[in-house]
Amino acid sequence: MQERGVDQQLLDAVAVLPTTEFKGEAWRHMFGDNPPELANTGGARWNPAGVDAIYASLERETAIAEGDFRVQLEPIRPRARRTVYRLNVHLTAVVDLTSPDARRRLGLSDADLADLTLTKTAAVGGAVEWLGYDGILVPSIRADGVNLVVFPNRMEERDGRLDRIDAEVIFDRHQG
Repeated sequence: MQERGVDQQLLDAVAVLPTTEFKGEAWRHMFGDNPPELANTGGARWNPAGVDAIYASLERETAIAEGDFRVQLEPIRPRARRTVYRLNVHLTAVVDLTSPDARRRLGLSDADLADLTLTKTAAVGGAVEWLGYDGILVPSIRADGVNLVVFPNRMEERDGRLDRIDAEVIFDRHQG
């Protein structure tokens, strides 16, 4: 059975995972003039198209590694300014998928995490968001770190916060 395009078995598997509060700093890599609060709506690794998500990392170096990977995917290297924002984040219901055991419960292998088709991971993110949780902690496959995927619509429903602390330009073709 499917509910709104989300597999019922997957919903059931996500629903029994423990959630945790997340309160701390995260870093977000952005290109050009895009603000760190801008959600991805087109779909990516942990969000299907139509589900808003903000991708951040718990370590500055991980955020930069994620941005570097995005640059490497492009046939012509982007020359837009690259900025890393430090954020203060408070989420009340986060699913922690950093342990291999938690991912196995959802049928996710390490190969699924690295798969560029994004099918299984986006389905998991869609299920997490559909169930009303405001974020997911996931291992980065670009660095030895952790990514935080925030579902801003759910975050707002749960009175979560995502505030800028500061910003660091790490590349600007017009400088130096």
